Amino acid sequence: MPGVKGGGELTVTWTVREVLNWTRGYFEDAGIVQPRLEAETLLAYVLRVDRLHLYVSPDQPLTPEEREGYRTAIQSRRSGTPLQHLIGEMPFLGLRFRVGPQALIPRPETEELVEKVLRLAPREREISCLDLGTGCGVIAVSLARYLPRARVTAVDLSPQALTLARENAALNGVLERISFLESDWTSALDGASFDLVVSNPPYIPRQEIAGLATEVRDHEPRMALDGGEDGTGEIARIARGLSGRLRSGGAVLLEIGDGQGATVVAHLAQTGFSGAVVERDLAGKERFVIARCP
Repeated sequence: MPGVKGGGELTVTWTVREVLNWTRGYFEDAGIVQPRLEAETLLAYVLRVDRLHLYVSPDQPLTPEEREGYRTAIQSRRSGTPLQHLIGEMPFLGLRFRVGPQALIPRPETEELVEKVLRLAPREREISCLDLGTGCGVIAVSLARYLPRARVTAVDLSPQALTLARENAALNGVLERISFLESDWTSALDGASFDLVVSNPPYIPRQEIAGLATEVRDHEPRMALDGGEDGTGEIARIARGLSGRLRSGGAVLLEIGDGQGATVVAHLAQTGFSGAVVERDLAGKERFVIARCP
């Protein structure tokens, strides 16, 4: 694509098909895992259409303004800016969420976590749920949206993340059913107790952060990644803070790193949660710990 590395004006007329074919190779050279999909997503965003339109109108020429906007977008993506930050939003469990550098980009594993919560949640009565480290709010908002009798408390230490989470609650029509609290895990919760506690905490071992992909290491909040020396430091703090906060028969569900299951189970056992189980994600990796209050 002429001029993509900072050259002169884009003078050639490029169609949707030509632009996508060129960008696929440009992204492949950069090691982007899904080059065609990301090229389509960015072009649809720049053109303000859905991806289907690109297939329906492959011979549509781009205007000079569209070419310039797309060139800027693909340069940013190749330099490491996450795709989700460029388009400003992403889907999660059938809902739409705004995302940005204020909070961790939700992963498919967290969708699995929420699906587990929804299967465990009582439907016949009102319940109280706690989302620890809410980030952009995907867990809290999904619980409020799919559990109409649930009242949710969303906690985060970052005021910027809480602002984003509030925006997403409003976007999905559940703002009035979620309480947002700036807190270092459970420290500001007073005497509240809950039927369900859910968290996707930081669980990357500190020494591994430098080796993460550029788009993660340089563009996502370190506090949402850094789990301490072995990756379970923040989980241990959560476990200690949950003492006395789960109602009888309630459950706590945590997302964890692969290989951390036994350590996390031990942290929970020290807090009084016996019988915790480790479950694997769809890729076969240890990813979730579920414990119940007697």
